[in-house]
Amino acid sequence: MTLDCLAAPDAATLPLHCVAPADLAALRARLAPEAAGFLDASGFAARAQDLRLLPGGTGIAGAVLGLGEGEVTPWAFGGLSQALPSGSAWHLADPAPGPEAALGWCLGAYRYSRFKAPGRAPAQLRPPAGAGRALQAAEAAWRVRDLINAPANHLGPAELAQAVQDLATMHGARCRILDGVALQEGFPALAAVGQASIRAPRVAMLEWGAPGAPLVALCGKGVCFDSGGLDLKPASGMLRMKKDMGGAAILLGVAEMVMRAGLPVRLLLLVGAVENAVAGNAFRPGDVLRTRAGLTVEVGNTDAEGRLVLADLLAFAAEHDPALILDAATLTGAARTALGPDLPALFTPQDSLAATLLEAGEQGHDPVWRLPLHAGYDAWLDSAVADINNVSTRTMAGAIIGGLFLRRFVPTGTAWAHMDVYAWNDGSRPGRPEGGEAQGMRAIFGAIENMFGGRPGPGR
Repeated sequence: MTLDCLAAPDAATLPLHCVAPADLAALRARLAPEAAGFLDASGFAARAQDLRLLPGGTGIAGAVLGLGEGEVTPWAFGGLSQALPSGSAWHLADPAPGPEAALGWCLGAYRYSRFKAPGRAPAQLRPPAGAGRALQAAEAAWRVRDLINAPANHLGPAELAQAVQDLATMHGARCRILDGVALQEGFPALAAVGQASIRAPRVAMLEWGAPGAPLVALCGKGVCFDSGGLDLKPASGMLRMKKDMGGAAILLGVAEMVMRAGLPVRLLLLVGAVENAVAGNAFRPGDVLRTRAGLTVEVGNTDAEGRLVLADLLAFAAEHDPALILDAATLTGAARTALGPDLPALFTPQDSLAATLLEAGEQGHDPVWRLPLHAGYDAWLDSAVADINNVSTRTMAGAIIGGLFLRRFVPTGTAWAHMDVYAWNDGSRPGRPEGGEAQGMRAIFGAIENMFGGRPGPGR
């Protein structure tokens, strides 16, 4: 994917000076007297997001960005591509900030433009030295955001599965797509979720890596639109349901980062691509479904379909002796009630794996927050007619209940983590434009790299 916010290495660029309040005096001493005088006269104090264009003989001679006090994050640079003059080109003046500047710049430059051209061209940044990994993360995030932002009539199960195939082709990976009878036999719960849609469900499987390397399995909920099924959502609840495939999109981004980095793992990406629609053949409340793992599930609510999709994917992943299983899904509104829109809820029975993911999230400026898999609530999933219900009759602890349901499909002792994501920005902030978001992507990739890529982390 081309990042149109990057300038060519040989492009003529203007200097962008990035400064914290403690370093403002040193910057003034380096600037030309007229530039330093302009900063003084304009009241520049290096507050966070404070931007000044420096005048020069032919117009603009440069710019100064205030970093404020405390830690410098990518979001300090997230508004620059839109705040600086359209089409202008810049380089980071010495002493230059780290790769987080390039990451923030590129994440802030993203606009979904498939059906409407952006109102302006972004300002461009000449990539600084050492920013290669940051730029790869930005490219993956742009791809994830494009998938989540795509309207459901343009991204159904076939198109989502094709996105997996396209990614495999780009990186020399193997991909197969299951549908029809093979899907119904191998992934029966997933097939039941998608059976009412005129767009047939699919499972896309991407495999990459050398034999003998540890296997990392990624399982993504790819519900391309969620009406709620026969337990129909209200109109307001459907407005953003094109994003219900956000977990799958995020794990596509993780897979892209793993393959581009050449991590020493085998990768198995599983995407359950379905649409939860309403028709005469829709699965019903009270139905009992068979799963790949052999467990039977009573359907307490057809709007808790994502966990049925993941149940079969997790069972398939577990059959391949993985070193690690990670799943991601826009699973519950309860997680958002507990943690708000910015913090994905993390569930895992392994403390060391939780520590690795939490640390990677902090390092990658992509935080997650751990919630408990409280065993005391397990009985809330009991069913009188099946092995398990897909929901609890109680209205509390919905995100935990979702995690406990998924845990039933992962063998005891297998390293596994579940991430309940929002995958959306409700409004625009520096580096985080309104719309689809690759929440948890950098945290998951960082954890995989720390565990298997040569840099020891808490979970290794």
